[in-house]
Order: sequence, then structure tokens, then C-alpha cells
Amino acid sequence: MTNAGAPVTTAHTAPTGGGSPHVLAPEDRARAAGILSAISASFEAKVVGQENLRRSLLIALITGGHVLLESVPGLAKTTAAQALADSVQASFRRIQCTPDLLPSDIIGTQIFDYTKSTFETQLGPVHANFVLLDEINRSSAKTQSAMLEAMQEHQTTIGGTMYPLPTPFFVLATQNPIEQEGTYHLPEAQLDRFLLKEILDYPAFAEELEIIDRVDSGVFESDTPPAASISDVLFLQKLVGDVYLDASIKNYIVSAVYVTRHPDKYLTPELASCIEYGASPRASIAFARAARALALIEGRDHVIPEDVKVLRHVILRHRIILNFEAIAENIRPETLIDAVFASIPSP
Repeated sequence: MTNAGAPVTTAHTAPTGGGSPHVLAPEDRARAAGILSAISASFEAKVVGQENLRRSLLIALITGGHVLLESVPGLAKTTAAQALADSVQASFRRIQCTPDLLPSDIIGTQIFDYTKSTFETQLGPVHANFVLLDEINRSSAKTQSAMLEAMQEHQTTIGGTMYPLPTPFFVLATQNPIEQEGTYHLPEAQLDRFLLKEILDYPAFAEELEIIDRVDSGVFESDTPPAASISDVLFLQKLVGDVYLDASIKNYIVSAVYVTRHPDKYLTPELASCIEYGASPRASIAFARAARALALIEGRDHVIPEDVKVLRHVILRHRIILNFEAIAENIRPETLIDAVFASIPSP
């Protein structure tokens, strides 16, 4: 591994040239902390463990991004999405993806009303604040493409008319990595539109005991009052843009993404040969957005290098395209991501 010619990351300094960092008002920081604490407590009341999932869902919620979730069945994916929606008093819809699912089943369609001799539009389940696309890779490519406009433009088009989606709009898509029969590969263009990709693992021994106890107590069947409102979420989404991101952190982000596109210059030949295509500029944008959100969750008004490092796997694992040999040898994207970050200096 070599750093020769690697992008230079400058030290963390105050901005110059007349610029000044954003300063969050103390009352805004206090309100944000209260909202985030309440949502987290409501979420944790129904989801045992899964700290990384909670963090990723909160980041996506306050940045307006979407999450791709990969895990074997039974690890509380649906429960997590429902718990987050309930915590902010938002509408929630679950779409079970199957090979025969049509785009109109998701976005909606026009139905002829014989009594009025007119067509009426019936909006599909995607018109909700929180949408769970269960096993998205089981739907056809045509159906998957129907979600692109919704995820990117926050709108759908039915019969030539555009219908805006509610705000906030959040998609949690899941896929099962152990069953590939009857599935369709997600195109890279759609993968890139997910802000984060989280991979869930089995709960620890003590956590699984706690799950049984909570099921026996009926906590999953009880209705709990929402911890926050839609206006609270919109407040967080507006506030996160004021979290200060120093020029040195931006340089650090772009340096990491740059290395993924030119691995032969910075990584060992064995690792560099595994990468077919590096990350797009959407990765840099995702790092900036998610790092600001993580700083806000941690109670800070500025981003630190550790925020970027913490997010490196969830942002890059679905954006680095491995070649056939790397896949055949079961090389994990996380191994390459760690090597990328080891090849550049931290601010």
C-alpha cells in the first residue's frame, strides 16, 4: 500500500476568506436533542439491540435519504420500519415485492368510474411518509424502475399527471442475501440512490432473551403515543444543513471517494485489482449529508473526521463495484473500504 500521490487532506482549521462556520442556536440544539432522544427511546422500546440500524434510520430520516437493508429473514426489519413511523406519527405502508408486482401496484393507477363516465386516480401505497419495500430484489426490473422517480424526485406520474409524495418521504428497502432464486439484480443506478446500505446480523444471546421477554409482555402489540410530530422531523431536516462541515473534512471525503476510482495508485495490487468501478459523486454528497446528520445526533454543531470514518461502510459498500474474481473469492467490500481509508491521512 502506498500513499504516493494520494490526495492531500489538510488539517482541521477555521475557514478563511471571510467565511464563518454555522453556529446552531443553543435552543435549536436543545430541541433537536430532545426530539432525537424521544424518537430513539420510542424505537428502542420495540427493537432490541440493532444500534447500527437505529443510527442509520435516524440519519436517513433527518437527511431525507433512503436505506437499503440486507439481512436474513426474522431480524426485525418490518418491526424497525413500523416502530420508526409510529414514533413520529407518520403514515406507513408495507409493499411485499413479488415477480408479478406491477408498477401501478406501487405508484397507483387510473380507474374508470362508470357512474360518472370519468377516470379517477387511485394513488398507490408509495404515497406515504414511510414505505417498506420488502424483498425489493424479487420485483422485476420494470417495477424497480417505478421507484426511481419516487426516490429521486419525490413524485409519481400517473396518466401524465404528477403527484407529489408526502413530506417527509422515507424508503426502507430490504433484500435477502441467502435466497437468489426468483430474484432480480438491483441495477447500480438504483443502488446509488440509497443513501445508506445497512447489513444486519443475528442478535446477541442476551438480546434474544430480551426479545422473547418483550414478546411475552405484549410490547409489540401495544399502542404507544408518538414521540415526535412531522413538524419535528421537518425541523431536524432543516437544522441539519446548518451543521458545520469544514473544508478539511470535505477534502477528506473527496479523497476517499477519489481513491476508489484510482485504486491502482494507492492500494496494493491484490486489493486494487478487486475494484471494477469506484464510487460516483453521489458518494461524496452522501458522506457530507450523513456526516452532518451524525454530528447532530451526537449533539455537535460540527462534523469531525470520526463521523466520516463511522459511516464509511454504510455509504460505500453498495457503491464500489467488485469484479468477478473478487466476488468469486468472496472478497468483502468492507475490506477494500478499510484499505481505502488507510491509504489517506485523516485531518
